Amino acid sequence: MSCSIYPITPAFAAEVGDVDLQKPISKTVFSKIENAFNKYSVLIFPGQDISENQQLRFSKKFGSLETTIQKFRKGVNLRLGSKFADVSNLDSNNNLLTENSERRLFNSGNRLWHTDSSFRRIPAKCSLLHASSIPPVGGQTEFADLRAAYDALPKRMKFELEGLVAEHSILVSRSKIGYNQFTDDEVANLPSAPQVLVRTHQGSGRRTLYLASHAGHILGMQNKEGKDLIAKLIKHATKRQFVYSHRWRAQDLVIWDNRSTMHRGLAFDDLRYKRNMRRTTIRDTAPTCVQENIKLNN
Repeated sequence: MSCSIYPITPAFAAEVGDVDLQKPISKTVFSKIENAFNKYSVLIFPGQDISENQQLRFSKKFGSLETTIQKFRKGVNLRLGSKFADVSNLDSNNNLLTENSERRLFNSGNRLWHTDSSFRRIPAKCSLLHASSIPPVGGQTEFADLRAAYDALPKRMKFELEGLVAEHSILVSRSKIGYNQFTDDEVANLPSAPQVLVRTHQGSGRRTLYLASHAGHILGMQNKEGKDLIAKLIKHATKRQFVYSHRWRAQDLVIWDNRSTMHRGLAFDDLRYKRNMRRTTIRDTAPTCVQENIKLNN
């Protein structure tokens, strides 16, 4: 049986049924999944009790895997392999992170609206997040449709945004939640990255905003003017009509398109309940400025 697609809204977010990701999937089934991914941007695969290797196998169908930045951070012991981002509140011994732990503070930055890896020169294409265990209340993930947000902009604003480039940095987003524990070596190894504000989505041809809490300023603009524009666009893009809120179930696998969405995790009682999740992240094909044929002045 071929997989089945159940849209949550006509153009954003859909559930996928009749697929068992414990097993290899055919080219025909993956083609249907990929077409749905390009159309809906967020796909939910319920009831996928998959291993790390099975998640990696499925993820690789979308492209090349990223290595988590935590691998390059001093004093961080990885609970999962370097190909996974550990989106949990657990330490390396699977115990709850303590109230004042460095990693708990760092991870709280995920509650800001963001796009995975936009702080890298070649950012993320998509992310696949699997939930082994979830809190009984709270902890939803919200997704914003940046294509629909772009479509809703006035024509004059669309014209003004063309060709603009923002500078993205993990230091920017983490400073917003009071995290300042990067070492000098980490700062040197985490340089900022230029990303276009508007891009063409390669899978669908649609124009889309490209935003994140990692965006600090806009090249060629006064600092305050650029920050104000970024904040204005994020506020616009996260209006309720553009947002899908996902209530997690154990063994959900959710894949989202970082080229055309933003997301954020909502709060839960993380000192009481375990949230065990692992994320694989797929690199995009090229820097956004290269894709949009924008040349930067050195």
